[in-house]
Amino acid sequence: MSIHFKKYVLFLVLVAWLAWPAFMPAQDFTKVQIRTTRVAEGIYMLTGAGGNIGVSAGADGILLIDSQFAQLYNKIKAALAAIAPGPVRFLFNTNWHYDHVSGNETFAKAGAVIIAHENTRPRMITEQTHADLGVTLPPYPAAALPLVTFPESFTIHFNGDEIQAIHIPGAHSDADLLFHFEKANVIHSGDLVFSGFYPYIDVAHGGSINGVIQAVERILAMGDADTQIIPGHGPLLKRADLGPYHDMLVQVRNRVAALLNDGKNQEEIIAAKPTADLDGRWQGSIPAAMFVTLVYESLLKK
Repeated sequence: MSIHFKKYVLFLVLVAWLAWPAFMPAQDFTKVQIRTTRVAEGIYMLTGAGGNIGVSAGADGILLIDSQFAQLYNKIKAALAAIAPGPVRFLFNTNWHYDHVSGNETFAKAGAVIIAHENTRPRMITEQTHADLGVTLPPYPAAALPLVTFPESFTIHFNGDEIQAIHIPGAHSDADLLFHFEKANVIHSGDLVFSGFYPYIDVAHGGSINGVIQAVERILAMGDADTQIIPGHGPLLKRADLGPYHDMLVQVRNRVAALLNDGKNQEEIIAAKPTADLDGRWQGSIPAAMFVTLVYESLLKK
């Protein structure tokens, strides 16, 4: 692992650790605004800090997908109140990463039932060590843990829709869920899709570039021309937007694999800049060198 990449990832990990509710926040949450986007009848996307929140609001109450940060609870509640009255009855998690679940505890204490993939609870209940960085993240508080877990799929009938939660193995991480609102024709992809920029892949905890590509192909097969996709990060997408994203993932995977097959090491692969012609469109919060390194590490593990 290059020294620059290690420093960058160490920064991200430390931000995650410092953002923990028991510690001083790493950012000024007073400046974060929660923005609401109407996706379909009764379906909304909330953006603020962390993973995009999916909302189903109606006669049955409110169902959330992801919770962002505890420090944003009152702002999220105000945004929900502007959508519809009623309690948050269910809170699903797309994965166990801090930017998606750090608000779990506050919603659970207000009465929400937390539901997630079965790998999420073991990750959240124990210390998570990034051995190459020498960093250990603490367990989540007990109230933040999912009460209901499942291995493959889970269906809930809520607000007149059938919502399928589907486990996608070995993609962004080892605990990814995507959510299909069948009647509304909406998919919440979680971090299987980053809208408009290179994705982060948690290779150390079960993620892989091939798994992400397969996940995107599965989403493409599920949708039609009118399907709307709430990504883990970034703006709302249409199904057609996933084509270029899929092509980019395949191009980078294939280019890094070719360099690897030529005997190039990590430093040489990064120096070759296999994403140079793609960076103008896709480089964002995830730097190109970081993404190339994650693809490289993923291919080494296959």
